[in-house]
Amino acid sequence: MALVDLLLLGAQKDPNSERGVSCTGELPASSDPKLIERAQIARKSLGSKAMVLGHHYQRDEVIDFADIRGDSFKLAQAAADNSDAEFIFFCGVHFMAESADILTGANQKVILPDLSAGCSMADMATAQQVNECWATLSKLNIAGKTIPITYMNSSAAIKSFTGKNGGAVCTSSNAERAMKWAFEKGEKVLFLPDQHLGRNTAVLKLGLSLKDCVVWNPWKINGGLTDAELISAKVILWRGHCSVHGRFSVENVTQVRTKLPGVKVLVHPECQHEVVSIADVVGSTEMIIRTVTESPAGSKWAIGTELNLVQRLANENPNKEVIFLDKAVCYCSTMNRIDLPHLVWAMESLVNGKIVNQITVDSETAKFAKVALDRMLALP
Repeated sequence: MALVDLLLLGAQKDPNSERGVSCTGELPASSDPKLIERAQIARKSLGSKAMVLGHHYQRDEVIDFADIRGDSFKLAQAAADNSDAEFIFFCGVHFMAESADILTGANQKVILPDLSAGCSMADMATAQQVNECWATLSKLNIAGKTIPITYMNSSAAIKSFTGKNGGAVCTSSNAERAMKWAFEKGEKVLFLPDQHLGRNTAVLKLGLSLKDCVVWNPWKINGGLTDAELISAKVILWRGHCSVHGRFSVENVTQVRTKLPGVKVLVHPECQHEVVSIADVVGSTEMIIRTVTESPAGSKWAIGTELNLVQRLANENPNKEVIFLDKAVCYCSTMNRIDLPHLVWAMESLVNGKIVNQITVDSETAKFAKVALDRMLALP
């Protein structure tokens, strides 16, 4: 079969069919004038046995139905804290739903309205690739003194690898503490899968130099590094990044400061090191929201994070000037796969007694992933 035929065959395949689930022909049309009413009726019918969680990067049409909105870890914690909710509709991406399944009780079921809502960053580190990297470090006799730190934006398999090998999970808000903890336990850190958060934390928070950091490229032999580079490095950064935050540039910062005098540039630590180094404020999603919300009337903010959140902050703070740092529009394409039709379909299916798109993590993977998550929770 020709390559083009194979590609077409793959494109026509329903990703849900392999999981015994298909919503073909069942999704309500996005133009359905009764869509909001259907969502309201389904949500009311499910009552307290269900909870809808909405990540900050979700569309407003989805956020409007969220019982709680937050970043990935806040939402996973919220699910775990509400043991009365038997069904968790996680409006986010796949790794977030996995984390919720790991942290919730056996009686709770996590539903991802669209199974194609993934995360490009999380997909940049597979279990096989990470195991191959660890094998190289073991061969060089440095794995024993290397502590893996895995960003929350990673698959359950990578979190499990981290738990098995003495490491912890971190979020963008506690990456500094997690990396300090790692250096208290070992001499090196393997930071997965976002190189920018790892580099920014190591250099701008811990005072290490750029020369102390090397980047492991999983597509190259030996990660594209010499044995000497791996042995001398203090931080081994995985070659991964966020497709949204990675696009912001120094030019964006320069242009917005020229265009809008008095503006403060506020960016997420997943942005490139050169951008973070010249920003006025750097912080996690929750910190970005808090900074803008608590700022005085009349303040001006150019924000380097996902556009849905920036637009929402602008709408919720009409007495301030809030703009997107990049001149080009850029939503998170995978996060945007969760829309109101998918949420309505998932809720109505449950009302009719059918659970769709349930996310489950096998017990062995979940066991060690939870070890890594619990280590993070234990950090001061």
